[in-house]
Amino acid sequence: QVQLVESGGGLVQPGGSLRLSCAASRSIFSIYAMGWYRQAPGKQRELVAVITSGSNSNYADSVKGRFTISSDNAKNTVYLQMNSLKPEDTAVYYCNVEVVTVSDGRGVYWGQGTQVTVSS
Repeated sequence: QVQLVESGGGLVQPGGSLRLSCAASRSIFSIYAMGWYRQAPGKQRELVAVITSGSNSNYADSVKGRFTISSDNAKNTVYLQMNSLKPEDTAVYYCNVEVVTVSDGRGVYWGQGTQVTVSS
């Protein structure tokens, strides 16, 4: 079982920045992709950004140009730099990884979620 530890959420004013981090707590054999999803109250969970092992990244249209996803595979960590934050970015942000471990093979894992609130 891979455990994901997220950090970096909080309260920020519109136009501000936050950086989310997600670290996998267990040795991983290989990484297929790491990404971030978010879920606002009353809405479905949606993809924010994803980065593959080949460093290809994709973003939701709503965050393009404002958010940047990056990863440090040596540390099994994925980051989400969020700039020019808007109130509509308010949500619980979840880390998601698709990896291979020696003991469990290929699997998809979720973090516990971290709250991001954008408000003045």
